[in-house]
Amino acid sequence: MEVAGLYGRANATYSAGTLARVAEACPNLIGYKDGIGDIDAMTRIHARLGERLRYVGGLPTAETYALPYLELGVTTYSSAIFNFLPEFALDFYTAVRGRDHATVRTYLNEFVLPYTDIRNRQAGYAVSIVKAGMTAVGHPAGPVRAPLTDLTAAEHEELRALIAKLPGSAAA
Repeated sequence: MEVAGLYGRANATYSAGTLARVAEACPNLIGYKDGIGDIDAMTRIHARLGERLRYVGGLPTAETYALPYLELGVTTYSSAIFNFLPEFALDFYTAVRGRDHATVRTYLNEFVLPYTDIRNRQAGYAVSIVKAGMTAVGHPAGPVRAPLTDLTAAEHEELRALIAKLPGSAAA
């Protein structure tokens, strides 16, 4: 039997009741990935379905939700940062899973939140900043496709400098 999962996103939202009905009708449904970030909705979904599903965080820069979501049963997440800073992303995940709040707070303040400040400057930058991060560590990923736009030269430099502050950085 093939297994399936649902991915809640802006154009595909699921209430706890809807997800429960789908899970009941589809025994091969094993997971739910949240790309919306509505903690109230996730609380309702987890309260209703409990361990029936595996939960994955699928938000842009999911690190910002990692600790609160862990308490809701979202034990893992997809990390955009992993694409260009895999060691940092793994260290962050280890701190989250270990509930090492001091380390998580340090990583948030020193990298993740300044990174999201750049990302939030313009719609579509969630993709652009990952490509810029790849370039900053010496693995150019090319430009984004229209209608998205790339980071400005100043934003590229700001990101490169942010990466360079990390221990063991490979910022080019």
